[in-house]
Amino acid sequence: MENETSTQESAATLFVVDDDGAVVSAIQGVARLLGVRMDAYRSADEFLTSYDPERPGCLLMDYKLPGMSGLELLQKLRTFDDSLPVVMISGHANVKTAVRAMQAGAITLLEKPVELDELCYAIQSAMAVDRMRRQKAVEQQEAKNLVDSLTAKERQVFDFVVEGKTNKEIAKTLAVSVRAVEDRRARMMTKLGADYLSDLIEMHAKMRSRD
Repeated sequence: MENETSTQESAATLFVVDDDGAVVSAIQGVARLLGVRMDAYRSADEFLTSYDPERPGCLLMDYKLPGMSGLELLQKLRTFDDSLPVVMISGHANVKTAVRAMQAGAITLLEKPVELDELCYAIQSAMAVDRMRRQKAVEQQEAKNLVDSLTAKERQVFDFVVEGKTNKEIAKTLAVSVRAVEDRRARMMTKLGADYLSDLIEMHAKMRSRD
């Protein structure tokens, strides 16, 4: 395995799976140009053995690999990690291979020889997708943690509020006074750091986000 070491271990990594040394060297030059770390693997099995889903970045791989093919690697990867952005390259790209790659979850399929600008754009786009997905995951977890800090009664009010129910309707459903609902709602809003109903709706949406 060839490694282009980064000064920051948490920096995004361009994972490359290709058994063609010349291609790997060329991509390594692109990685340097883009200022990203690159880890290269000669086979799908080698990549899977060391891959850590917690590491940010994207995967660039050949459609045709020795042993497990690029398509098979992508299909296997998706069984335990459906978020890593994947760019595939092929020396024999056609509509059929492109469709298969996309159906398996690849962002795009590029035909060899790949133009420098096209490759740079594909890598940068994939890295951007990974950053957005990870940021969304962080926001989702933060929202969940805040809501989990509510008491059972406060959580009841939260759920009813995001459904669009008024304090009066909530009070009637829970068989409590409107004042009791107002108090629970006030405590709930404070714990969540929310000022408006729109803040609660946004938090609820983040919790339910699957992307």
